[in-house]
Amino acid sequence: MTTIKIQPITPEAFAPFGDVLTPRATPDRLINAGRCERHHALATVERGEGEAIISIFRSESVSLPYDCPMLERHPLGSQAFMPLGDDPWMTVVAHDDGGKPGLPLAFLVPAGTGINLRAGVWHGVLTPLDKPAQFLVVDREGDGVNLEEAQITPVRITA
Repeated sequence: MTTIKIQPITPEAFAPFGDVLTPRATPDRLINAGRCERHHALATVERGEGEAIISIFRSESVSLPYDCPMLERHPLGSQAFMPLGDDPWMTVVAHDDGGKPGLPLAFLVPAGTGINLRAGVWHGVLTPLDKPAQFLVVDREGDGVNLEEAQITPVRITA
């Protein structure tokens, strides 16, 4: 079994897979009579011919070490995950290798930070760490097959 270490997420390291959703150092503008910072257009919703929908996912947690046995991808639209709690969580992604997932990478995502996966990016299932969590999810609804799953030789993810 291959073992990989979870690594801190950075916009640069995650760029091949999507966007890190966190406020910028300086807001784009102030709104609501100057009481609210707007960090505008942190990511784009890829939806093809479908429509963008907003959902809440409730997920059971995992603990490290964690054996990742499966990856999935959504070829017709992006998928954004924003935690609704105050805990760090993990995302697992992989480059495409001839239509199949390559060796996964695991990123530790800090509390209050989300991600937007580009359409077609291989990724693991939602993985809050150590306790269940809720996520606001923005993704695509519409015609066409928008889910592909791949069983992989499990990869052990450690701290």
